[in-house]
Amino acid sequence: MKNSLKSAQTAQEQWHWPINLSSYDRSAFLTPNERTALGKLTETPRFSPKWETQFGACLARLLHPLDEVLTITGASKSNRNGTVIILLREMHRLQTSFWAWSEQEWIGVLHPRAAIFAKHHGGADAYRSHLLAASYLLGGLSDLAAIGHFTQDWLAVRVFGRDILDLLVEHVGGEMIRLGFGKKMVDVHLHNLLYEVLLMNRSPRLEDLSFEVLTEIRPKLTSTHLKSYIVSFTHALVSLDYLEKPITVSQQGGNLDTLAGVPGEWLKYCERWRKTSTLAKSSRKGYYWCLIKAGRWLAQYHPEVVSPGQWTRELAAEYVAAVMNFGIGDWTHRNDGQDESENTPLSAKTKVQHLKAVSSFIRDCQEWNWIPRHFDPRRAFTTPRSIQSLLGPNPRAIDDEIWAKLMWAGLNLTEEDLPVFGSQRTHYLRCYPFELVRACTLVWLFTGLRADEICRLRVGCIRWQKEDLVVTGTDDVVPKEVICWLNVPVNKTGSAFTKPVDRIVGEAIDTWEQVRPTHRKEVDHKSGEMVEYLFSFKGRRISMDYLNHTVIPMLCQKAGVPQEDSRGAITSHRARSTIATQLFNAKEPMSLFELQEWLGHRYASSTQHYAKVKLTKLAKSFTQAGYFERNIRVVEVLLDQEAVKSGAAAAGEPWRFYDLGHGYCSYDFFDQCPHRMACAKCTFYVPKESSQAQILEGKANLQRMLQEIPLSDDEREAVEEGIEALEKLSAQLVDIPTPAGPTPRQLQENSGKSSFVSLQSVQRRFSQA
Repeated sequence: MKNSLKSAQTAQEQWHWPINLSSYDRSAFLTPNERTALGKLTETPRFSPKWETQFGACLARLLHPLDEVLTITGASKSNRNGTVIILLREMHRLQTSFWAWSEQEWIGVLHPRAAIFAKHHGGADAYRSHLLAASYLLGGLSDLAAIGHFTQDWLAVRVFGRDILDLLVEHVGGEMIRLGFGKKMVDVHLHNLLYEVLLMNRSPRLEDLSFEVLTEIRPKLTSTHLKSYIVSFTHALVSLDYLEKPITVSQQGGNLDTLAGVPGEWLKYCERWRKTSTLAKSSRKGYYWCLIKAGRWLAQYHPEVVSPGQWTRELAAEYVAAVMNFGIGDWTHRNDGQDESENTPLSAKTKVQHLKAVSSFIRDCQEWNWIPRHFDPRRAFTTPRSIQSLLGPNPRAIDDEIWAKLMWAGLNLTEEDLPVFGSQRTHYLRCYPFELVRACTLVWLFTGLRADEICRLRVGCIRWQKEDLVVTGTDDVVPKEVICWLNVPVNKTGSAFTKPVDRIVGEAIDTWEQVRPTHRKEVDHKSGEMVEYLFSFKGRRISMDYLNHTVIPMLCQKAGVPQEDSRGAITSHRARSTIATQLFNAKEPMSLFELQEWLGHRYASSTQHYAKVKLTKLAKSFTQAGYFERNIRVVEVLLDQEAVKSGAAAAGEPWRFYDLGHGYCSYDFFDQCPHRMACAKCTFYVPKESSQAQILEGKANLQRMLQEIPLSDDEREAVEEGIEALEKLSAQLVDIPTPAGPTPRQLQENSGKSSFVSLQSVQRRFSQA
């Protein structure tokens, strides 16, 4: 690699422009003799074979530089002659020398398509290649995309030389392969991309390729795949210290002007705020686009308002009401017609973001003395209570059955399970090595980290427990190497911390680190430190979406489960809630505060949202609590079928007898009687020692049934607590009339003794089973 670097540097230093342009007369105007000679040459459709002898001296100023170009390109005699004739005719047509031609005039001579060129000039395709070389070397043509298809290799070799190009390909290609890019991809694409970039920059020196230059070149590349591949190319240049930062993959929006329809003054304030605000980059970006939408809303309904200083309390109230009715796609500039999600309301969270964006914007403008202070934005843009009530953490544990299958899939992951892209012709390429994917998968399954924390893990984040660990204050010992320690980076709620994780996570990370290519350190956007990310490949770390868009679908496919469960789509953050719930409900569970430390929460209240009691444990506890049994009791009922069949029951004779233990109650609506738990022995009461009761029990056609009796709190207490509670209940009922009419007090006065007897045969709801 060092020899390649030194050779490439030497070759670049020695290179110079193939033609010394300063040695020629580059006058834009044709002399009278040149005009006359060109006129005579073009009078006939075909040039005389001796035209050069006749007019060569007059046209020497124009022919000599062309001669030098054609010598460089290695043109044959016929190709040389044909190329020169085309240029002479075009100079006569334009009445200027080719030194004066603009880029558009050169493109007009070359034509965007070879077929049009051949039809117009009646020459072979070779003429076009030599003309392209002339336009590039003499005319300064740089917009190569405008001339359509051409052979980059042919032109680059003649301009820069084969040796220097081979050294550059070896130098850059070797670094790309070291970073993890496939050799086949490098062999197929790097040559064309490198040649075209160097041609557009008109220099073979890599140090001349700045970030700004490559950003400008990218949209001018002649093919879509080169526009995509240049991103990978810049990662290699960063690794080789030619660039400070790589080009990122941008969202292509065609010719969409995303700022259309926004008042210019409002846009100036938005841009100024974006550059001044100290919010996190992602927050600033989100707020900025909310402000752009607010600008379009103003242009529609209040065109007179063009700056934040013109907002009033009344306008703020109107905007809050408008945001409540915003739908997906409203106030965005689209060039593809109506969106399928039109009329779908914004989520509560998105509505709050729109209000916070304008509130923060106007408040900051006031604080920085950009605008006068007319009202308090905090109060004016307060989120309505109806929306506020819909907000809050909503972590959802993944269903146990699906989570178990995902765990199995992760533990048994093989290289064949990795997602691929491309076609059979490109051998179905894989984005990342198996070791990286497996380590990332196991980290997600076993550590309970946020997606951002997983992406930002650093090289060397695993520390092994080499000795037995004695738990402080106890005799418990954690054997060595049963766990390992994971260093978690700064997160959204706290500083960096260390947590214990299963050894399988450490082993997977160690395996990946052994084969991981070294990468240049990057700036951690949260801490501002220069770090080497663990999950980096091809010069860049994995994206935040990698878990949701690649890992989870891959595991679901292997496990044979859908990508959603009873609670919705399976996402990376739901694993965090699932692991927390399982640790909280384990046989020897972690306490809430232990779980708080393990998850890295600043407040225990945050942990409570994640630590959910499992439904099975909740069902067991509910059953043991006996809520239904405590509130419902059953009592045995004797039905006298003979009285029913004979018609005596219809005549008013009792036929239903409730067994009270010490007697029977013949009142048909016993379950509604206020004295059912402490019978006052009214006329419906039949003592068991009476002849009526003995006759009843002797009947052969009695049907025995159980009837549920709902209990009040006092009645339940009387059943469960004993005599004191029964006496308390009796005292409460002493003046309540019985079904027969008299109150227990009146019955006591008539009989001269207490009339209350307790219900002795009441049973629990399921005691008969």
